[in-house]
Amino acid sequence: MDGQHSVYIPVLKQGGNSNTITIVNGVKTAVAHLLDIPSVLKTSVVLDQSAFVKIAVKNVINEGTIGLCLTALMILLFLGNVRATIAVLISIPISVLATFLGLNLGGSSINTMVLGGLALALSRLIDNSVVVLENIFRHMEMGESPAVAAERGGKEVQLAVLAATVSTSIVFFPVLMLYGVSKYLFTALALAVVIALFASYVVAMTVVPLFCSLFITIDPGNEHHQIAADMSSEATKGKKRRIRVFGVIVDNFNLAFRRLETWYVRKVGETLERAGMVVSVISVAVLLSFAIYPLIGKAFFPRTDPGQFVVNVKVPAGTRIEVTDDYISKMEQDIRSVVSPEDLNMIVSNIGITPDLSAIYTSNSGMHTAFIQVSLKEEHKTGSYAYMQKVRERLSDDFPDVATYFQAGGLVDSVVNQGKPAPIDIQIGGTNLQQAYEIAKATAAKLRGLKSVNDVLIPQDLDYPGLELNINRERAGLLGITPKDIVDNVITALTSDGMIAPSFWVDPKTGNSYMLTVQYPESQIKTITDFRQIPLRSPKGTNTTPLQSVADITEINTPTEVDHYQLRPVFDIYVMPKAEDLSQVNKQVESIVGQIQIPKGVTVKVRGTIRDMQQSFSSFGIGLVLAVVLVYLILMAQFASFSDPFIILLAVPPGLSGALVFLFVTGSTLNVMSLMGLVMTAGIAVSNSILIVEFTGTLRKEGKDLKTALVESCKARLRPILMTSLATILGLIPMALALEPGSEQYAPLARAILGGLTVSVIVTIFLVPAAYLLIHRKEEHALIAGEA
Repeated sequence: MDGQHSVYIPVLKQGGNSNTITIVNGVKTAVAHLLDIPSVLKTSVVLDQSAFVKIAVKNVINEGTIGLCLTALMILLFLGNVRATIAVLISIPISVLATFLGLNLGGSSINTMVLGGLALALSRLIDNSVVVLENIFRHMEMGESPAVAAERGGKEVQLAVLAATVSTSIVFFPVLMLYGVSKYLFTALALAVVIALFASYVVAMTVVPLFCSLFITIDPGNEHHQIAADMSSEATKGKKRRIRVFGVIVDNFNLAFRRLETWYVRKVGETLERAGMVVSVISVAVLLSFAIYPLIGKAFFPRTDPGQFVVNVKVPAGTRIEVTDDYISKMEQDIRSVVSPEDLNMIVSNIGITPDLSAIYTSNSGMHTAFIQVSLKEEHKTGSYAYMQKVRERLSDDFPDVATYFQAGGLVDSVVNQGKPAPIDIQIGGTNLQQAYEIAKATAAKLRGLKSVNDVLIPQDLDYPGLELNINRERAGLLGITPKDIVDNVITALTSDGMIAPSFWVDPKTGNSYMLTVQYPESQIKTITDFRQIPLRSPKGTNTTPLQSVADITEINTPTEVDHYQLRPVFDIYVMPKAEDLSQVNKQVESIVGQIQIPKGVTVKVRGTIRDMQQSFSSFGIGLVLAVVLVYLILMAQFASFSDPFIILLAVPPGLSGALVFLFVTGSTLNVMSLMGLVMTAGIAVSNSILIVEFTGTLRKEGKDLKTALVESCKARLRPILMTSLATILGLIPMALALEPGSEQYAPLARAILGGLTVSVIVTIFLVPAAYLLIHRKEEHALIAGEA
């Protein structure tokens, strides 16, 4: 540890509901209060996986808070009333509290995925309240009293708000079809968002109208909603000045909005005159934009900066541990020269193995292997992957005879890769180990030549020096010694009897149990001659005989480890891509694997995260189609129409198109996070088109002709659509920028929603009225003909 020889104790948490932060805090408390230890013994926690969790939680909360403030500012500008803004924002704490209660009742915990989902949904949680509040304000502007406006305004949009809530919730259906790790990651996120959405609907239909009827009044004659009512008559001049300044800002904003509204109404009229052409042009543009899909990189999960990295080291087989230790010391010096002292926290190296049960807690397979864990400070300026590349280049130049393999070693990668050190694992299986190993080495050599690959590692070796004992059973039998006795004596001499005859002593004072083992002094067996002279004795005998008298000793090459997959011996080839994109690397890997001449009895399989990615993508695609079908069926039942739900769903393709384009422009990959963003985009886009279609139907029932109803509906619903959409867009900007360490995992999700919603809003407000006119025009003509 930082160059000092130390005892390293890894602590692994159990599965189930065990909490990382609680466990780490408990370990730190225990270490800080150790009793009866020598004063020269220094204890410290060297690597802490909870740090990433804490940072991720803090950053999600910070970004969510910033997004919420921007959202509140946008609502305040649109409404020009502080109390109205409070009425909208009050839905957030109530919805979040209801979510936490629901998760607690279901036995779920609050984790980064839940918090990330809520942070992304914060802007969406106020949409229902905004729609209800805006409609109540519209009735107040028409001269109705607050109580009457609250009642009528709420009832008027209750169907649209319910339809939007159900539609946004049902699009999370694909989560049920996910596979493996992604299912467990997104189930909690989807559940939290759905609970919060329905809670926000209840708040919007109950709390918001009540708040408006009691605390909000406006002057219908003003261009903007009065804010002076929010200020007491005893206010100071400074406060009045600030109110006047804000009033000017609201006046200018409302003036700009009125101009936009006038322009929009004119353009909607022109759109309705050329409805067929508008629908055709938009449809072709959307279809052409999907051609960008093959150009977008594919990954299972976005790369995150874990604030650490691990270097797996393999020196020539047979190297003594003292020499390996010297190699590692020099490598540590190189790392210190590359990583800035302002960023470096600690370096911990684990060298070789101890031949006992502790070997299962290390990735080392022999005395010639080691791994170096480099921990960065929380406030590090350079990212982990940038340091990994610099250290990789330095070690390659200084140690050409040493094989190195770099991995992030973070909590996210461990979960996503299911404990594997790489997202791509090529397994060469076969009972003929030498034959399978030669194929693995040849394949690894080809993979190292790929420009898209950083590191390639075969963890197993077949050339580790070993000694083979050929026991002369007849001679041993004459001495009363069995082969088992011989092996037990040799194991005890070289290591200990801990694996063959473990004993325990319980301290009567503390109750602690200690393992007792017996072994020879390390200085007693240093040469092969010493090994040949190991004394053997039968359990009942008193005389000893040297090992060489009953066994022939031969030097051989042995495997360092033999791994199995479904009982079959395999060699692993771990492939670490240079970039986040796995699709291109996988194509090249599959091409190389396809060129292998596979002998009889040998199997070659590509496994790892890449397979989980492919299955999750397939599940997402099927689930999204089924979700759209379910949304259509629900809307069909609510609107009692076959055509209106189809018009509403026309907002989905432009949203998906915008999301893909935005991901491509920002250089983001298409992964399970961005796919979840596509799912959420579909639900949010539907919400906007519902407002136009639902109100158009209401106006037509009041007797207005089709075009007039469409124009008035678009004009009346422009403000709530822009309010909710801009609030969501502004709320997602901090998370889409991924400015904080650990926030990279949510950035693709936020970017997908950001791009999809932006394009969807722009296209929907013209596409939906044009499509509505084309579909319902025959009904209008039939009605006019019937009246004639």
